[in-house]
Amino acid sequence: MVYTEWKMRGLKLTERFKSTQVHALYQPDNTDVNTTGSSSTAGKLSNHRVKFIGSKLKSNKACSVSGAKTLIPFGLPRTDLLEPPMEPHLKPLQLVETLAELYRRFETCLKSEKSLICIEQYTILSSLGDPKLLRRCLRAARQHAFDVRSKVVLSAWLRYERREDELDGVPPMDCSRFILECPEATLVSGYDPNSVYDHCKCYQERTNSTDSQISEVNEFLTLEEDSDISFYVGNEEIKCIRFKIAALSRPLKAMLCGSFMESKTYKIDFSQNGISVEGMRAVDLYSRTRRTDLFPPEVVLELFSFANRFCCEEMKSDCDIHLASLVSCIDDALILIDYGLEERANFLVASCLQVFLRELPNSLYNPQVMKIFCSFEARARLASAGHASFFLYYFLSQVAMEENMVSNATVMLLERLRECSTEKWQKALALHQLGCVLLERQEYSSAQCCFQAATEAGHVYSLAGVARSSYKQGQHYSAYKLMNSLLSEHKAVGWMYQERSLYNVGKDKIADLNTATELDPTLPFPYKYRAVSKAEEKQTRAAISEIDRIIRFKLSPDCLELRAWFFIAIEDYESALRDVRALSTLEPNYRMFNEQVSGDNLIELLNHKVQQGSQADCWMQLYDRWSCVDDIGSLAVIHQMLDNDPGKGLLRFRQSLLLLRLNCQKAAMRCLRLARNLSSSEHEKLVYEGWILYDTGHREEALARAEKSLLIQRSFEAFFLKAYTLADSSLDPKSSSYVVQLLEEALRCPSDGLRKGQALNNLGTIYVDCGKLDQAANCYMNALEIKHTRAHQGLARVYFLRNQRKAAYDEMSKLIEKAPYNASAYEKRSEYCDRGMTKNDLDMATELDPLRTYPYRYRAAVLMDDQKETEAVEELSKAIAFKPDLQMLHLRAAFYESIGDLESAFCDCEAALCLEPNHTDTLDLYNRARGRATYPQEM
Repeated sequence: MVYTEWKMRGLKLTERFKSTQVHALYQPDNTDVNTTGSSSTAGKLSNHRVKFIGSKLKSNKACSVSGAKTLIPFGLPRTDLLEPPMEPHLKPLQLVETLAELYRRFETCLKSEKSLICIEQYTILSSLGDPKLLRRCLRAARQHAFDVRSKVVLSAWLRYERREDELDGVPPMDCSRFILECPEATLVSGYDPNSVYDHCKCYQERTNSTDSQISEVNEFLTLEEDSDISFYVGNEEIKCIRFKIAALSRPLKAMLCGSFMESKTYKIDFSQNGISVEGMRAVDLYSRTRRTDLFPPEVVLELFSFANRFCCEEMKSDCDIHLASLVSCIDDALILIDYGLEERANFLVASCLQVFLRELPNSLYNPQVMKIFCSFEARARLASAGHASFFLYYFLSQVAMEENMVSNATVMLLERLRECSTEKWQKALALHQLGCVLLERQEYSSAQCCFQAATEAGHVYSLAGVARSSYKQGQHYSAYKLMNSLLSEHKAVGWMYQERSLYNVGKDKIADLNTATELDPTLPFPYKYRAVSKAEEKQTRAAISEIDRIIRFKLSPDCLELRAWFFIAIEDYESALRDVRALSTLEPNYRMFNEQVSGDNLIELLNHKVQQGSQADCWMQLYDRWSCVDDIGSLAVIHQMLDNDPGKGLLRFRQSLLLLRLNCQKAAMRCLRLARNLSSSEHEKLVYEGWILYDTGHREEALARAEKSLLIQRSFEAFFLKAYTLADSSLDPKSSSYVVQLLEEALRCPSDGLRKGQALNNLGTIYVDCGKLDQAANCYMNALEIKHTRAHQGLARVYFLRNQRKAAYDEMSKLIEKAPYNASAYEKRSEYCDRGMTKNDLDMATELDPLRTYPYRYRAAVLMDDQKETEAVEELSKAIAFKPDLQMLHLRAAFYESIGDLESAFCDCEAALCLEPNHTDTLDLYNRARGRATYPQEM
């Protein structure tokens, strides 16, 4: 087998956190400086901002233009003020083995246990920061949820995670048209994993009107000829049917038809049973109709109390379900949840909780809502009704940490999470996250206790928290010794060296940071520290080069902020302005320089240092940046254009395209949603809605939006959306021909060169797949004429398919000349040269972007061809250590199988299937390896 031909294709904390006093998350005050922690998005949990020394601003107005000779009077960033954050996730030392174990457990566990295993998987994979993987885990957890309380939490969690693509004006309780997130479907008990991806029935119009209900009530109230018993409430008589009332429960049957005195009388006084005249009439009507939708809510509440008092289980269930259906807003939920908890109305409580959860994060700022969740007594009350689950408090605590990591409410929710934890990993998670929060609150002794308890629960990464807490309390040598011990007892990973570097000095500190980057190049802190260190040595250009290394493959606001400061230091204000604009696109509310100034304020200051062009000049700049494959520069130009024309939906759409290319999914969806909301025409709105649906996996709905838009107006974007959606599948010749027609129609419609270049490039790709190389070449050349630089890659492919390898290589070289830091270009050019030059290009691709997996797989395949099995496995293992990619796990499993190491092959296959359970190639390999292990003599 030639591998180069492989298809590359029990802890107690301070008592104040158990008090009955409940604090909602406070609304952030933009005028105050928060020096203890970040309080905005989830990404800030793992970003560490650069701390500056110098005078703090009294107000944003202190940054006046008149005082801007040095521009930013915030002092210098200092290395002694830099430290990486403690990640609030479970980080197993042997991630692959942990994922493999999760897969085996999932395949063999009871159906009722599958949902919890999916959440455990979510917890383990959170440290990788891949939103698609995490959403897949949540969807699987919801798919396998058994009980209503779990369905309610997981459905709300799924909605919360995709809040960036939610359209304005859509209420929290709106149905997404699929059972997976439908609020009504969550209130249905039972296990049906195959139905959750079906359309739900909520959108069907209800046919019963209030008028018809009233007439039915009157009709039944007139049917007194069958009455044979009367109940009196005060002076009012309510005529009923004895056997129907008796049929409501065994106690009523015993009372009315048994040996009790009431069985022999026809008049019974119910005045002392706590029910009104209307309530008793409702009991009579219910006994005849078995319906609760005929009564107003206050009467249904009386029915429920009656059902509880007389053990009428069917009536109780019907009332519970009906009351649950009436809860539609927080005000309703706040009124009804106390009643539901008191009467043990399971569905009503679930419905109220669902409203609170689907209003997150806003409901965190409501003290009445927080009173229901936060205190020890509140959790006990929910537990007595069966609703204080690990799922509930895990979701609540994650949202609270994202909103404000250092609030009292966050601490209390994490305490409740710990109390709900039953399994070892749950306790480790709750304790570790509580430790992270207390560390941010500068409560170091309590944080150390939490981290130590998490370590005892089996979470080794929490030892880093123990060390950090010790260090903060002045125990420097203790922290250093602990990390040394950790490195000597376990196989080293990047974060271990990163953590030890905090307690080291001089060359030893830099050596630890360099080793951390070698083992895990995705860790931002080592780059930031080295960059600030160089800046302190007056080597600002070298500092910029250092921080560039991570910005090229992992864009984050804190790294852009640091680079902007470096540019300001050397008075390169144009580059600084570019970075601040790009940063503000990623995170509009980000506050820079130790949170002392907003991005908008800094942009205003820098604008006075940089010549401003007109909107036409901006379009020219955008063409230049786009043609240079400068995505960050393009983002900055569009941000400037939006300053001039903030209502331009088309520009927001361009932002979303660039952000997707930069792997900033949530920011991209936010911009796409804004594009839709800012659109002035219905056909544009439909197109942007179509892209939102497409990006969230609803391709049929996306296609329907495109077709509806075309009925209103034939536009470039509608044709392009339809073609793109249809092309995203295996196309037969007939379908390919139709996609070609759609793209040609798009090109006939008015649009700018940037989008037409993309359409020409896509059209060329379809032609190549159909074997029409001449037409493809024409498309790519036309795209290049309008500066669509990426078309060089498509043209190179055409040359290669024509056996013009040298021409293909030269074409990719032209792309590299225009975009010298584009890792993809080097990777693609490597396909068109000899082995020696291929290695050089792939090494360069890895240096520019260590997250690209193809170079590792290719180098490993070459080593395997050269019969260097150990080196081949090590090449893959090096990358898998910081990015457990499906393709790399699959290839390493194949290597293990070929050399007879079936146990390792099993492990890699199981880990890969944990990431993607339906990956056909891995399933085939796994079954083949199991067959070899079972029947070795037949192989």
